[in-house]
Amino acid sequence: MKILIVEDEPVHLAVMKSKLESEGYEVDAALDGEEGWRKLKTAPPDLVLLDVILPKLDGFQFLERAQKEKISVPIIIVSNSGQPVEIDKALKLGAKDCLVKAEFSPAEVLEKVQKVLGEKVVPKVKTSSQSPSNSEIYVGSRNHLLMVEDDKFLRDLIVQKLIREGFKMKEAVDGEEGLKMVREERPDLILLDLILPGLDGFEVLKRLKADAASKDIPVIVLSNLGQKEDMDRAMAAGAEAFMVKAHFTPGEIVAKIKATLKKKYF
Repeated sequence: MKILIVEDEPVHLAVMKSKLESEGYEVDAALDGEEGWRKLKTAPPDLVLLDVILPKLDGFQFLERAQKEKISVPIIIVSNSGQPVEIDKALKLGAKDCLVKAEFSPAEVLEKVQKVLGEKVVPKVKTSSQSPSNSEIYVGSRNHLLMVEDDKFLRDLIVQKLIREGFKMKEAVDGEEGLKMVREERPDLILLDLILPGLDGFEVLKRLKADAASKDIPVIVLSNLGQKEDMDRAMAAGAEAFMVKAHFTPGEIVAKIKATLKKKYF
């Protein structure tokens, strides 16, 4: 089945696209409402995920057009605020369901899509009957992590995912606050953005590795920067790994964290 995502925020788009493609859906994307409308008309998908705030043609205008032209493709609205008046307006204009950016996870996106398409939601379960190893019990059950990230959506998404995995989480929204929390909290691992207010991630990484008290704390860089020179610079400064935000799902980020901690302790 084909899904069209109309979303102008690259990180949000990448998270939804990656999750749906990993589940076998064909995914097309549009970065503004007019482009999304053209794609809807020329190659109708089975479902549309539609942001409310968009360039050129916003989500409500998109819904109004679809309603006027009696478009039968189901649309799930993606609300920035989650305000009842906004959701109610979208539903009255024909939206089948709603996701709230500050709250949804990739798993919820999948669940809503399956529900609207009338597919049976089959939760994935572990099939192994083996008992977890000591390292599997340890990783996630005792570890304190720090995420230094100024994008609230992504920070909330990853932090909530890690809390559900059993990690104890602390958050910082800029480099200075991040360094202060490292001194106070002594986390077991740091997730570090590079583009931050004030001190950027490169400087934060440099100071972490220059301090005997924090030089051995593994740092996973999680950034929108994806140029080879940026990756090389971060790795040369002591990062354990470099992950481009748009290329990885929250689940893959969690897997990298667990693998890094296992390597550290075992």
